[in-house]
Order: sequence, then C-alpha cells, then structure tokens
Amino acid sequence: MIIKRFLICWVGSTVMGGAALQAGVEVVTGPDISPTNSFYVGNRAPLEPGRFIPLPIGAVQPKGWLLAVLERQRDGLCGSLGEISAWLEKDGNAWLSRDGKGKYGWEEVPYWLRGYIQLAYIFNDPKMIAESQVWINGAINSQRPNGDFGPDQKFDDGSRDFWANMLMLFCLETYYEHSHDARVLEVMTKYFKYHLTIPDHQLLTHYWQKMRGGDELYSIYWLYNRTGDPDLLKLAGKIHGVTADWEKPGDLPDWHNVNNAECFREPATYYLQTHKQSDLQASYADFTEVRKRYGQVPGGMFGGDEVCRPGYSDPRQAVETCGMVEQMLSDELLMQISGDPFWADNCENVAFNTYPAALTSDMRALRYLTAPNLVVSDAKNHAPGINNGGPFLLMNPFSSRCCQHNHSMGWPYFDKHLWLATPDNGLCAAVYCASEVTAHVGTGATIRIAEATHYPFAGTIDLTLQADKPVTFPLYLRIPGWSKSATVSVNGKKLFIRPEARNYVRIEREWKNNDVVTLALPMEISVQRWVANHDSVSVNYGPLTFSLKIGERVERVDSSKTAIGDSIWQASADPVRWPAFGFYPATPWNYGLVLDDAHPENSFTVKKLPWPKDDYPFTPESAPIQIIAKGKQIPEWTLDKYGLCAVLQPSPARSQQPEEPVTLIPMGAARLRISAFPTIGTGADAHPWVTPAIPKKPPYQTSASHVFAGDTVEALGDALVPTASNDQSIPRFTWWDHRGTTEWVQYDFPQPKEISAVEVYWFDDTGTGQCRLPKSWRLLYQDGGEWKPVPGTAAAAATADQFNSISFPPVKTPALRIEAALQPGFSGGILEWRVK
Repeated sequence: MIIKRFLICWVGSTVMGGAALQAGVEVVTGPDISPTNSFYVGNRAPLEPGRFIPLPIGAVQPKGWLLAVLERQRDGLCGSLGEISAWLEKDGNAWLSRDGKGKYGWEEVPYWLRGYIQLAYIFNDPKMIAESQVWINGAINSQRPNGDFGPDQKFDDGSRDFWANMLMLFCLETYYEHSHDARVLEVMTKYFKYHLTIPDHQLLTHYWQKMRGGDELYSIYWLYNRTGDPDLLKLAGKIHGVTADWEKPGDLPDWHNVNNAECFREPATYYLQTHKQSDLQASYADFTEVRKRYGQVPGGMFGGDEVCRPGYSDPRQAVETCGMVEQMLSDELLMQISGDPFWADNCENVAFNTYPAALTSDMRALRYLTAPNLVVSDAKNHAPGINNGGPFLLMNPFSSRCCQHNHSMGWPYFDKHLWLATPDNGLCAAVYCASEVTAHVGTGATIRIAEATHYPFAGTIDLTLQADKPVTFPLYLRIPGWSKSATVSVNGKKLFIRPEARNYVRIEREWKNNDVVTLALPMEISVQRWVANHDSVSVNYGPLTFSLKIGERVERVDSSKTAIGDSIWQASADPVRWPAFGFYPATPWNYGLVLDDAHPENSFTVKKLPWPKDDYPFTPESAPIQIIAKGKQIPEWTLDKYGLCAVLQPSPARSQQPEEPVTLIPMGAARLRISAFPTIGTGADAHPWVTPAIPKKPPYQTSASHVFAGDTVEALGDALVPTASNDQSIPRFTWWDHRGTTEWVQYDFPQPKEISAVEVYWFDDTGTGQCRLPKSWRLLYQDGGEWKPVPGTAAAAATADQFNSISFPPVKTPALRIEAALQPGFSGGILEWRVK
C-alpha cells in the first residue's frame, strides 16, 4: 500500500464528530499543546511543542512477552557482547582514552551501549550499570580543551569524523535522564560550542555523518530543552545546512537502507525550530517515496538489502537488522513530534512482523539481512540477488558488525515509548504491550498503570490504575489504523463513543485506585494486495501479518569460519559456546493461495492456541495464533540462480497441483518465511509460472588476478546471456575495488584446445556504481609456460551492451587470458566470456 497521508496539521485537540458524547470523554486527533507538562521536559520555546513527551528510562517496566524478550536480550548476545566483540575490548580502546587515541574508535561501542545501558536501568542490574558507567565515564573524561570528545577520528583531508559521537550523545542522554549527572550537560555544552567554531565546509564532511546529521540535531534540541542556551539554535541551523538534503521533491539524497530508515526524520526534527509544515511533510514524503519504489511488501520495511537498487523490489529483497531498529526509533520520535498515530502503527508493524525474525529465539545470534520472502538462511554468497556479497543471511553472533552492536537498542527503546506523557499532565498509551508505567500526572500525584494484554496476539487491553488517593488527569488511548470496531469501557461500563482509527480516545475524570479501563480491539482477517509486486497478497489479522509455516532444518556451524569479512572477535571468544546457525526448509514453501475473489477474507480460518508457558510467542512452535488457508504448490517456483527464492511472477498463477490446507503463522515468528504470496487462478487470466534460469557450471577452470568478494569468477562462463552491460539480474565478475590497474581473467582447459574466436560481454554500471568498460583489452595464450599475445589480434576498445567479438587464426593452447587495462579511477568486470 502506498501511503498518502501527507497534508496533516496536528494543532491542538480536535473533537471528532462534534461535541463529546459524554463528559470527560472524546475522540481527538492529539493532545492539546497549549499547556506545558509540569513534570517532564518537553520542548522549550521557541521550539514547536511536542505532542508527546518521553518518560525517563525505567518508568515503563516490561511485562509479558516483552519482558521475556528483554531477558533473552540481557542473557544473550547483547548482554554478552563485551566478551565477544573486539570493538568492546577495553585495553587500548579509543573510547576510554583521554586524548582520543587508540583502537576501535568508531560506531560499535556507542551502537551497543545505546541499548545496553537502557537494559541495565530497566532491570536495575548492578553489574550492567557498572559496565555502562565505565564507557560513560570514558566518554565524559575524554573531553579536550577545545570541547571535542571521544575518539579523534579524522579523514584524509584532515576533517573530523563526528558520526560515532552522535551515537554516544544518545547514550549520555539516557545516562543523564537516569542520574541527572551535571557533567553530561557540561560536556554537551562545550562540545556543541566547539561545533559552532568549525567552518561549514569542514563540518559533517564525507558520507555517513553528512547523511546522518539529523541525529546530532536531535541532541542539540535535547540539550536546549534543558539549558535554554540560544547558541544551540544557531548550531541547529548550521547542522541542518551541512546535512544532506532530505527534502528533495520525489527523490532522496541516498538509498542506503539504514540511512533511509534513520535519516528521513531529519526534516521533521528541524520542523521543531522552523514551524514549517513543509519540513514536517518532507519526512512523510521521504517515507512514502522509499515504499513507493521498494516497499510494496509486508512488514513495515522495504527491500533495501544494503542499498536499494532499481529493479530489485521483490519481497525476497531484504533489509538490515540495523534498518529495522532505526525505523522503529524514527517512528517513535516522529510520534512525539507530530502526534500522528500513523507512526505508532508502523512501529508496531516492524516490531511485531519483521524485527523478531532477525535473531534466533534465544537472541544469541542474528543475521545481517531479513526479507519478507526468505526460504534459505545460510552462509552462502547470494549476490547480486541481494546487494551484499558474503554470508549475510547466516545467524552468526561473531558477524554483521554494525547490526551485531546496534540491534541492542530496538526493544529497550520500544519499551520506553509504550507510554508517553502529554502536555496537559496526562498519559498516553501509545504502543500496546503488557507493561507497568509509573508517572507523575495531574497536580503531581504519582500513579501506576498496569497494562495486562497479550497484544498483538489478542485484542483486549486492560489498564488498572493504582493511586494512593483520587487523582484527576487525562488518559489517551491510541486507536490503531487497522481497527474498525474498537470499544472502551471503564470499570466494566462501556463508553458511548465511536473510537475512530488513527485517532485517540481521551478520558479525563477523577480516577480512583483499582479503576480499570478496557480497550477492546476486535481483530479481523484482511488481505493486502500488492499490485506493484505482481498482485501478490499478504494476510493480516489485526496488527499481525502472517507467513507460511515452513519446517526448519537447523544446521549448527562454526561462527569463526562463517563470519562476514570485516568481523573481529576477541581471542577468548568461544565459537563452541557461541555457534552460528543456518536455517533450511524441511517442507515445501512454494505455495500460492486459493482465495474467494469476492471476499478474500473469507478464505481463512483463525486457530487460537494456548499462550506459551515461557511467554515467548515468536517461534513456529510457540505462536498462539495460526491461520488455516487453502493453497496449491507451484512446482516451477524454485530457488533461482542466486540460491534465493525466485522473484514473484504475475498472479493469479496457474497450478495443476491439488488444493490442500496450508498453515500460516505470525510473520515475526517465521525465520524462514513466505509472507507475500502469489494467488492461484483457473480462468483465462491465470498465468503459467516460468522456471527461473539457473547458471551452469563453467566448462573450464576459471581464475583471475583479483575478484571482489561479492562477485564470482564462475559468472564468466555460466551461460546466462546479459540483456545489457548494466544487467544486475545475473551473476557477474568484477575486479572491484582495483581501479585503473591492469587485470586479467583466465580459462584453463582440461587439455590443449584449438581456439579461433572469443566473445566478451563487458560489465559497466554507470549511474549506479564505479565499474566501467576497460580502456582497452587484449588476448593472451599460454605457449610453453609463457603468456604471448594471440597472433592476429591487437589491443581493442570495448563496446557496451553487446558481445565484443574477436576472430583470429586458430591457436592451440592449454590456457587463455583476457588482459584488461582499466580506466583511471574506475574498476571493471565481465558478465560472460565465450570461446570458440
């Protein structure tokens, strides 16, 4: 579905449908922003008032399945990463150095600490708090006379890399909200004054920090709200000016999946200072543009792999685990800025349907990439089917360097934003999950609300208030966008209102101890049709999307032998204790759904199962809901040439297989999954499914002077004919990242072979990459152990989008080479090489 929610102005408290139907109860688009919350720090003038205000870490205590998740995170990879990751070794670590010198001084420490420190405070764990304090003190004590702090990372041009500091600022903010340590405000004030002295052309240079300047903008406003220093607003304008332009009409400045999930919120953050609706709406537009092109899939995310690519928008395209948690945080922050329940809806979508499947159920291993349609999760190189070359689908605790550390923040921030304060001294149940919140409300009373629910697996939410004496304050209940018939009761008496989707029910009254508010959100089956992805469909039940239940064959492998190339782990890290896991299908996965065309929602039966005893519902065995559907196998739908489930083809698809019942489980519980299904048809409009072409094994032994880890020499002779020099739908060979050099590829024949012609299809990704046609190329043959130019040939120019042919008098040789002189500053590659 393409989001069209653009021109939204969230000003004041608007009563839906006229006057409230009963005193103190109304349906509103958001809280009244004219008051100022008396107990929690909101936006200071002249900033735009926040519609909601976050509570301090620890104010919201997880219960139910979220508690089980956070306990597993504490006891799993996140809680133990200090014993695994080399970047978290303390000896010589630049984050613990007073002068900023040392090793491991980039994003990994603050990525991990951003979630770890919240876990420490949520559980009030002395050991974790002490560990967090080591890194917090290290950052604070590293401040230098000029105001800079942290690792002194510089680029070759001498400009400073501030990206990792942006992350550490989030950690310092969490620490301050818990401790009120004045050193944090002092460090941040000096640091930002230092930034004011840096010339614009030297500030936020180079890729990552230029894209992600919005993270610093957030921290500037956080500090301004606590100190009121007007220079901070000057710096905010400066930072916005040197950050990449995230307000391009109909386009984005970058298509890296994590940047898309994280940086799109920058214009909305700057809106707090400018008050311009165009800034706020730019973030909506960015969100929409990404999903219009690459997000016509279930799960709240999009098909980015590493970088979104034209032509790669099938639901088998994946997104980084980093991208998932950054999207959740963006949604949570945009909820505060705009008040729009849309962002909470999307946060739930990602949290319930996409993020849980990125880790093993014990949270001791994770994978870099997860897709809505993913039927193999292994250590093989699936590039260029995905935009990453290497073992990016394997669940490995030693691997996925950024995600390995950054995943830690996903669930702690989710817990923090379940409940939000409101400007009128009330509380909002913003995202639903079993929890208990303690907060100041009304005229200063401290109350607790216990939220009892199995949401999103059940639609009943009971809120029980605990107060020492009667207290008056407004309570806001978000009504999700999927809800059609919500009802609200107080102490068993139904309120006579009509809660409308993507709005709030506001109840202001004198509350007494043990008052109970019940929000009923009846769940129904709905079918989402993805027109842009071959009319495929996904099946929803309330906030949950469902996937085919695929039997799993789990293979335990050595983490140290299957990690991505840039992974580093401590010498004492034990791969036996921390193994990696591959997941393979043990049952058929290639089903299309048989639907009632007129009423597709009637094609399913919901099956309720017991709630899991361990409170963890995100496994195929423990999921408390199943949906029974009808389907047919599509035998021609197989793994493709990359070892991935082949891309979808037009629906309805024709199948001669028998109809059979198929079981669907919540998408978040399915580590192997088909979540975007083809449909089955029998009429004239049914399409035959074409078996995907599979690359053949090269007929000769292949080798090269160099090959990029994400490519393969076997592409030279796999018999897949390119459609153009920039054909990225087939395997390729490149010499990346060698530039401007002379390189070679070679065929070795099992016995001397007579050759009289060759055909070469050169790779050139102008517009999307750094490979170009070579400046020239020539043929060499092996003769008596020496390489000689093939008689009758000379160095030739290369032509794009066709086979380049050379014929010559026959030569008999045991081996043949192509030698290519690459263009200065560019690499090159080959899609296919034939010999005759």
